[in-house]
Amino acid sequence: MSLETQIKQFFYERGANGVGITHLESPPHYPQYLQWVEAGLHGSMSYLDNERARALRGNPQAILPSARSVVFVSLPIASSIQSPPANRPLTGRVASYAWGEDYHLVFPKLFQAFVEWLSQQLGRVPEAKWYTDTGPVLERDLASRAGLGWIGKNTCLIHPRKGSFFLLGEIFLDVALEPDEPFKTDHCGTCTRCIEACPTECILPNRTLDASRCISYLTIENKGSIPRELREKMGNWVFGCDICQQVCPWNQRFGQTEPYPAFQPRENVPEPNLLEEIHLDSTGFNRKFKNSPVQRPRRRGYLRNVAVALGNAQDEYAVPALIECTENEPEPLVRQHAIWALGRYSSPRIREFFSQRLKEDNDEGVRLAIVQELER
Repeated sequence: MSLETQIKQFFYERGANGVGITHLESPPHYPQYLQWVEAGLHGSMSYLDNERARALRGNPQAILPSARSVVFVSLPIASSIQSPPANRPLTGRVASYAWGEDYHLVFPKLFQAFVEWLSQQLGRVPEAKWYTDTGPVLERDLASRAGLGWIGKNTCLIHPRKGSFFLLGEIFLDVALEPDEPFKTDHCGTCTRCIEACPTECILPNRTLDASRCISYLTIENKGSIPRELREKMGNWVFGCDICQQVCPWNQRFGQTEPYPAFQPRENVPEPNLLEEIHLDSTGFNRKFKNSPVQRPRRRGYLRNVAVALGNAQDEYAVPALIECTENEPEPLVRQHAIWALGRYSSPRIREFFSQRLKEDNDEGVRLAIVQELER
């Protein structure tokens, strides 16, 4: 059995649903990446645009000069394809990749075990460096070259028999391995379901997206205020978004598989109760989302998203919770968005409440939000 086959068997036996090997030449779509950042479509994600990041993404060899190969591994996650829950008002939605343990903690454990195993096969400890969405690597581009799928119109990596509900990790090795054949067929064809389904119209026709309009960006990477014109379009997503994957025919046909054990859904994470979430203090937030991707926007970002979802719920039961949040929440960013959410429930009582809060709240951003709602 070749070393390449043994490596793939190692990962498949441990729950991977895809393993591919590629070389270290520049990614085929590197010029498009440069055009994308030059156009400012990466939003506030400056780590995608600094000089070092640009250089390394175009030259994978520089990441580990001794490297001879890169092994890409995909781990399946739960699919969020389902009918909208009946009679479930005031319920939020979380992207399925965040239902279980943080993949930033999962992949390193797997790769560490792999290096220990590979050391036994080689009779030496190989030089290795691994990433999962954390390094200057055009992951989907290289994974496609490693044979793991094609990059779809929604910018996700899609496999024709596995869909796109999986996460990628890669390990650079100082071991010369035979690369796999690139995945060359585009199976999107004339389908435009993902483009048409995106509420914020962030998916562009050239297989890139305007990150600053993407709900995943708005709820996670964006650390400040969510643009007012996009809030109603976010629906009840409080962390990430799966819409462009949910409507994809390849996911509807093949993407509903058993997730990797660490990514099994945690209780009350996939569809959180918004009335409970808006009252989470720091201790409660950290306890609920320990070792979870939902930690990334921190409590203030998550509750900001919850407030927007409560505004979009159009359910009068949300009003008392939003009033309490506006009065007692210590984070001005959350109060600003709770004010906006209350404005969706226009009534003389709420207008009177706004007038009172304008006198009592000393934060300039909150006061501006109140004035905007009173004028609206």
